[in-house]
Amino acid sequence: MCRLVGYLGNSIQLDELLYKQEHSLYKQSYNPQELKSGVVCADGFGVGWYNEASKPFIYRNTIPLWNDPNIEELSNYVQSNCVVGYVRLAGSGETLDISNCQPFRSGKLLFVHNGEIENFQQTLYRPIRESLSDSTYQLIKGMTDSEHIFALLVEMWQSSLDRNLLSALRATLQKLTDLAKKHDTSFSANIIVSDGQAVAATRYAYRTEAPSLYWYCDHLKQPNQVIVASEPLFEQNWTAFPDQSTLFVQAESLQPTTSLFESAV
Repeated sequence: MCRLVGYLGNSIQLDELLYKQEHSLYKQSYNPQELKSGVVCADGFGVGWYNEASKPFIYRNTIPLWNDPNIEELSNYVQSNCVVGYVRLAGSGETLDISNCQPFRSGKLLFVHNGEIENFQQTLYRPIRESLSDSTYQLIKGMTDSEHIFALLVEMWQSSLDRNLLSALRATLQKLTDLAKKHDTSFSANIIVSDGQAVAATRYAYRTEAPSLYWYCDHLKQPNQVIVASEPLFEQNWTAFPDQSTLFVQAESLQPTTSLFESAV
């Protein structure tokens, strides 16, 4: 299982999330506290951010975060008001290829996922692909279940009239649940997705347990930021995501709204 982080708020340097906190993403890469499978996240990492014009950028590598001095230099320079990042623990049979590293990007969307589809190649690999339009199908460059979930989310987002991140995320979870039931498999899907102006996140699973996920927003001490992370970055009042729940926050208000998601299955 990977470790994720997402941020929306006032502009900060990337190192605030990657390095500076007492349990930063860097620390979580080699000393995770709530990792249910594996020991360290050493199979690559990535970070995505938006500039002032809401254009997304990504930096990814197949080596461990602790072995890449370039991202440390970069994170001391780059500033952004919206960031997503992750450190990777590859699933069984997945290769260490840059195409399999997150964040994934399409247009303005940046996406990170923690979880897995059980027996992905034998169960939902083809059904997900068969549900995609030609243009969305072409987005897939690697072989991970994470990238296929992202392609499905892009499909849902592009087909929605209002291009609402939360509704697209909910539609993706519903489609995955429908497919998992039909093909007799299970999946977990902790997701953070952003378009630069909003962040939607979920802790969700079908017939299994979802990985840990938390969110932080303190309107008194730090009123201009919302953080989502697999594990708390520091010792303050983090809120654990309930099972089957979503969070949505927009840059214009920074007032997160949470809700439970009950699939129709």
